[in-house]
Amino acid sequence: MIAPVVYMLAAPGGMLSDRFIGRDPSHGFIEDEPEVLARVLPPLTDADKAMRPAFEKMGAELEKAAQAYPARVGIMVRDLGRGWTYTYHADDLFPSASLIKVPIMVGVFDKINRGRLSLHSKLKLRRSTRMGGSGRIKWRRDGTRFSVRQLLEMMMQRSDNTAMLLLIDEVGMGYLQNFFPTMGLVYTEIYPEGLRLTSGRVRYENYTTPREMASIFEKGYHGELVNSFASELMMDIMKGKKGKTRLAKKLPIGWEIAHKTGLLRRSCHDVGVVYSPNGDFVISVLTGRNASYGQAKRFITKVGEITYRHYRNDFGLVARADQ
Repeated sequence: MIAPVVYMLAAPGGMLSDRFIGRDPSHGFIEDEPEVLARVLPPLTDADKAMRPAFEKMGAELEKAAQAYPARVGIMVRDLGRGWTYTYHADDLFPSASLIKVPIMVGVFDKINRGRLSLHSKLKLRRSTRMGGSGRIKWRRDGTRFSVRQLLEMMMQRSDNTAMLLLIDEVGMGYLQNFFPTMGLVYTEIYPEGLRLTSGRVRYENYTTPREMASIFEKGYHGELVNSFASELMMDIMKGKKGKTRLAKKLPIGWEIAHKTGLLRRSCHDVGVVYSPNGDFVISVLTGRNASYGQAKRFITKVGEITYRHYRNDFGLVARADQ
């Protein structure tokens, strides 16, 4: 195995989390990670290699923005064609909020793949599966039936909480708890109490990390979630997310993003894959202990803008020589 090459981009900052896993994250890093190197990627062209300093410059700007933000921050950006990775507190734990719906969706597709469910299966709305917060299904009559595909789209595109509960009720909480580790998730967990919409602390919180959320999207991009068909459909569903906010707000015209947001208990997140003319990349931005959600959303938009400038050539990035 090739050892990771780590480039420190800035002087160390203060620890942002009292729940940190792994190595000291108080620097931002540009990484060549073993799991990336293990995946077969196209050989880097001379033009690609010349772009590396620009990627490091992007990392330095992300570092500056993250250190200036007055709350907890975790960031991961990975170029999916070249394998370069920037991380900042990428292994810190954050309440997952609605990001938990991403691995829930994968669990549903896993059950479909095992022949125990179908995208066309109809699930019935009951009083016990209604949930407040985001979504419109909660206003429908008891007994209304929805297909699994409809529920997946509403859960991921409108963050519908009732759609989520219907799907959890169908596949089983225990099934999901056992399935998550098979995706390689170590710290991302799901508990019924963690799904509560209370603003205060809960005994069993659903936590995740920027790195683990990014890994789910990366596997989906490469067709490695359940199977290639399921991966493609999941990414397509997330491309249809409603509302141009956070990472999607400043997305350049003609670019696409498959993403999921989350907002709960002073945490505000956005994670997704951005499809750009100069290379696709996964971006994971998690924030916690925010003074206001508006401030957090603006910060996430700013992080997106920094990466978009890099991939739009403002940092001197040029198109691949073979394009």
